[in-house]
Amino acid sequence: MTTTSPAATRAGGLRTGVQRFGTFLSGMIMPNIAAFIAWGFITMLFISVGWLGGWYPVADLLGGFGNADLIGWQGAMTALATSEDGTTFPQYVGLVGPMVTYLLPLLIANTAGRMVYGERGGVVATIATMGVIVGTNIPMFLGAMIMGPLAAWVTKKMDRLWDGKIRAGFEMLVNNFSAGILGMLLAIVGFFAFGPIMLAISTFLGAVVDWLVSYSLLPLLSIIVEPAKVLFLNNAINHGVFTPLALQQVEETGKSILFLIEANPGPGIGLLLAFSFFGIGEAKASAPGAAIIQFFGGIHEIYFPYALSKPATILALIAGGATGVTTNMLLGGGLSFPAAPGSIIAVTAAAVTPAAGGIANLLVVYLSVVLAAAVTFLITAVILRASRKRDLEAADSSFDAAIAQTEANKGKSSAAMEALRTSNATSGVGVTTDRRIENIVFACDAGMGSSAMGASVLRNKFKKAGVEGVTVTNQAIANLDGSADLVITQQQLTDRAKAQSPNSVHVSVDNFMNSAKYQDVVDLVRDQRKNASTEG
Repeated sequence: MTTTSPAATRAGGLRTGVQRFGTFLSGMIMPNIAAFIAWGFITMLFISVGWLGGWYPVADLLGGFGNADLIGWQGAMTALATSEDGTTFPQYVGLVGPMVTYLLPLLIANTAGRMVYGERGGVVATIATMGVIVGTNIPMFLGAMIMGPLAAWVTKKMDRLWDGKIRAGFEMLVNNFSAGILGMLLAIVGFFAFGPIMLAISTFLGAVVDWLVSYSLLPLLSIIVEPAKVLFLNNAINHGVFTPLALQQVEETGKSILFLIEANPGPGIGLLLAFSFFGIGEAKASAPGAAIIQFFGGIHEIYFPYALSKPATILALIAGGATGVTTNMLLGGGLSFPAAPGSIIAVTAAAVTPAAGGIANLLVVYLSVVLAAAVTFLITAVILRASRKRDLEAADSSFDAAIAQTEANKGKSSAAMEALRTSNATSGVGVTTDRRIENIVFACDAGMGSSAMGASVLRNKFKKAGVEGVTVTNQAIANLDGSADLVITQQQLTDRAKAQSPNSVHVSVDNFMNSAKYQDVVDLVRDQRKNASTEG
């Protein structure tokens, strides 16, 4: 019988707690990445040094520069600006400044509020964060990530005070006025107290980064970041600290190296290429395909099992990551907006902007990717060659165990992991229920990525089987509302899904991309349709 020591249990609990915290932080940022990208493209095109900066007067209007009196466009918002000689003139506000100052932090706050307390929490979080924003003179991303969930939590506690005590007919009055008054009070607190505190924290963190850069210590962050990526602990660092600080740097210099500390695809592609040439068994056979997915698709998690199957290669990832950071630090490489996902395509789009330095900056970033990949490749190759004989016998079982360990570290499965599995997947047990199945939901932690691909696979199976009238969608487990007839989750998440949607039929799978249980679900629904038509 296998036993687990209390120390191991505590370590696993700590890791899970940090993962959940990282998931919460990334949950505020990731749904809004499209807005960050939109802001990045608008900046790239319409600021005074942008690609279309000379497109008068459109660039002046959208980029927020130039003399409004000379342009004469009526109705657009303006603000007073001061020229170098001290004279003032009206200048169009444009899109760039308001988006990074107001839109992006408010989107983060609203998302955070919804995560804590639904729509009501999102509304109060947005109101409260507005006070934080106007109480400072820098983009308040960190403030939004703290005030947003805090305001929603306070709203939730407030509603419990009079839950079930409101007279019939007064519910809307009490709910609206209580939320409005609380939002007003939190906005005032945010303006006078919270804003200055967050400004001090942001200034301190920025000073820490500047200190690391000035003493050439920034590459040391790779000692933390690269192992954290393999253990799925990177979100707490990347989205909790790097992205807010990076956006602040973009406001000042047009680009930031912090965007590339975690997103650089060089270490991952270097590791996978080394396994392609010097690996053994299933790891070697699957590495070339994984390299394409990682480099062009930006799914970094696909190389984590390779590192876990040979833990010494994490040293290669650290060395490669530090090499990439050093290159960008010495030559001034950086990105203008987050590269999400971290594919070479997204990195290219964020590096080639005029504000970042155009082609010259792109070449520096490319060099950092190449050097990071080369260093990781060489060190990994040495490690693999040195242990080749010892690893030959247990190659496949070791790699499959590493995939399982990666999923355990992450707390969920994904399509990227399942694409690496060997063909001996466990066959499913038949799915049976008397409930008519019309609404099927794939649920995972974030409700994106792996669950979306799993839903696509099942929809195609229904289509090929000629089964109609079934809706197959994907959601985050936290968003399950009990309306789904059948919920499909990775087995490590099934208990959470059952707690969230207890009345649904639950199917647990190991393989999100090609589980045998998908056919069981198709057969179940098809049989239900046949029986219904026969009875009719």
